[in-house]
Amino acid sequence: MVTCGRLQKKGLLAISWGKNSQPLFHEMCKVSWLRAPHQIWIFVSPMEFAVSESTPKRNLPKYGTEAILIAGCLIAVLTFGPRSAVGQFQLPILSETHWSTAEFSLAIALQNLLWGIGQPFSGALADRFGSMRVLIAGALFYAAGLALMASSTTPLLFDLSAGGIIGFGLSGCSFNIVLGAFGKLIPESQRSMAYGLGTAAGSLGQFLFSPLTGGLLLSFDWHTVTLILAAMMLLVVPLAVFVSSPAQPKLADRMSEQSVKQALTEAFGHRSYVLLVLGFFTCGFQLAFVTVHFQRYVVESGLGASVGYWAFGLVGIFNIVGSLTSGWAGTRIPRR
Repeated sequence: MVTCGRLQKKGLLAISWGKNSQPLFHEMCKVSWLRAPHQIWIFVSPMEFAVSESTPKRNLPKYGTEAILIAGCLIAVLTFGPRSAVGQFQLPILSETHWSTAEFSLAIALQNLLWGIGQPFSGALADRFGSMRVLIAGALFYAAGLALMASSTTPLLFDLSAGGIIGFGLSGCSFNIVLGAFGKLIPESQRSMAYGLGTAAGSLGQFLFSPLTGGLLLSFDWHTVTLILAAMMLLVVPLAVFVSSPAQPKLADRMSEQSVKQALTEAFGHRSYVLLVLGFFTCGFQLAFVTVHFQRYVVESGLGASVGYWAFGLVGIFNIVGSLTSGWAGTRIPRR
């Protein structure tokens, strides 16, 4: 075990090592030295010895842990809410435009697909430029997509707005970026619980926005409701300031070159990663399907519209319980 000590004012660097260790810095510090048992005193100028740049400096967050958690959770609530309530727009839109169910479903399928495709790029941009800029850009895309969705007159324009623009917007401002920022800003001892809170906040958005959107659709036409939701997405912009993770351009420049193929090969070589990916595939078979078609099924079964959106909101409540329980358990038992 090697231990180092330094007297800054006199320019001394002391290096001690065990019996089987080799002395360090003999190539870095080509200066005179004095040897004692298991110790070297090297005479150097304080300006001639520096910590290697390969060790990244940890930037302290600008705001306290509580402020970061509250702002991040509010972002998750706001961004996940309208997405979870999209199924409630199906009947009003189809009754006005006379589009088919397949045309509506295709746009939402594109939204989910592009949300997933855009996440790696959004994550890389958040690492490079900081999470605040990515969150703000994603929120603006999200709001623009909702606003354009309100004026969509053709299935193609609906695919572009509700599918493409909102999908890419979600990849930049939803809880995936928030959780990544939590990983950089929250102390490790509180990180597992922070992840649980962030995930639970998305489910809280589902619980809140499902009846909220349903009530608004009973009072206004779907165009107006979409614009209201678009305006609400702009609240993410000031909240993103509190979840501002530091940009790391120098660290990115120092990372070894790795192609996409090499990265994917490494990722899929881990059994846990493969199982995680397979687990997420189930979302497309149940949660995304239920999100789009559950409300219509309830109404066409002769039940009131309120039954549908309150029932779907309850799904979010139970997901909150599971997320918080997982976050709590992750701080006390092995995560595997």
